[in-house]
Amino acid sequence: MTTINDVAQAAGVSPATVSRVLNGGRVTAERAERVRRAAAELGFAPNRVARSLRMRRSSLVGLIIPDIENPFFTALARGVEDAAQRTSFSVVLCNTDGNVDKERRYLDIAVAERMAGVIVAAASQSRTDVSPLQSRGIPVVAVDRRPGGAGVDAVLVDNEEGGAAATTHLLARGYRRIACITGPQGASTAEERLAGYRRALRRFLDADGGAAATHATPSAPTTSAHDVDLLHDYTRHADFKVEGGYTAMTDLLALPQRPDAVFAANNLMAVGALQAVREAGLEPPEIGVLSFGEVPWAPLVHPGLTTVQVPSYDLGRTAAGLLLDRISGKEQPLRTVVLRSSLQIRQTTAGPA
Repeated sequence: MTTINDVAQAAGVSPATVSRVLNGGRVTAERAERVRRAAAELGFAPNRVARSLRMRRSSLVGLIIPDIENPFFTALARGVEDAAQRTSFSVVLCNTDGNVDKERRYLDIAVAERMAGVIVAAASQSRTDVSPLQSRGIPVVAVDRRPGGAGVDAVLVDNEEGGAAATTHLLARGYRRIACITGPQGASTAEERLAGYRRALRRFLDADGGAAATHATPSAPTTSAHDVDLLHDYTRHADFKVEGGYTAMTDLLALPQRPDAVFAANNLMAVGALQAVREAGLEPPEIGVLSFGEVPWAPLVHPGLTTVQVPSYDLGRTAAGLLLDRISGKEQPLRTVVLRSSLQIRQTTAGPA
């Protein structure tokens, strides 16, 4: 069956533009003609009930996120709410726990409640499906994670660069057996941060070559091409939660040659990793610990936790701005905004003893 996405692809426009044409919205004559021609050629018949729903859209905006307990998403939600409130929209918060089935139910609710638009941090890059919203003309903006194959506006973080910066910092401080605890396989944020970690290690080896041996200490064997071959031994996939970080770090510490530092690809896993390190009778910076994502207490504990700071509030605020533009009917191409992260250096990465 032909969908609104098929028509959008054939006409070279967004699904939202197709919806506006079919519902009599303001679109340039040239684009309207392309949409009508594509719809006729594909035999697309708009759903009259869906069209009716769109015309009676509410003032509610949905925000679908995977973990409200994570301070990153708490700040992101605040950014969305502050932006929405200034234009008299109310935000409905939906927590999926990273479960695609739960996420699908929330998407169905967004349709049933005729929400004006939805911001979604996808539970799965490959399985999250926002087409039920798009086919009904409900604007969608992806935040933090982009659903695979979905033609939507997106606000993302420079995850790979952040992962590379974190790993480069650990190398510069003298750590050589650097582990990475990343998120679930298939999660775009997890894979991008892992890619940054690996890129930094390869770049270090290419630049340093055999000179790495000169700086080795008894507790830090030389970094060599052999270590890169065994890179997977220091990589663990977890669940972006405290328990996952704890389990992964416990496993890493049990290796015959344990890592001397760990890059945790989100803040909650860093908490779990720290717990495992201390239960093993160790203390940073003897084992360096670095978190992708700030936690409120990071500068207050001793030693202070080094983090890759992410502008989570700005992510939410920017995503809300893009969504409100779509709701207002502004005619514009799909947009992707990438916000930069920054390294906040504290004592947990001061260097091995």
